[in-house]
Amino acid sequence: MQRKERRLRLRWREEVPAGKAFMHPDTMNELSISSDIEVVIAGKKKLYFTAMPNESVPRGEVWCNTDELKSNGVADNSIATIRAKRVE
Repeated sequence: MQRKERRLRLRWREEVPAGKAFMHPDTMNELSISSDIEVVIAGKKKLYFTAMPNESVPRGEVWCNTDELKSNGVADNSIATIRAKRVE
């Protein structure tokens, strides 16, 4: 079965705990995301986060911890492919 995916903007946010990502609930439903997400940047770098619904996040964005993204070399406002993490 093909996983749904979308290209969304990654934003640095201090209020997001490390290992978590805040997403709009409608975006999570559209991509069939219930818990973990896979973030692919430029088709090379893969990061994994636990998605949490948050109404204040715009639909085209994913908010992640600032320090975590910086340490992985991801700039603020980067575009990444977001999809549900594959379940084995």
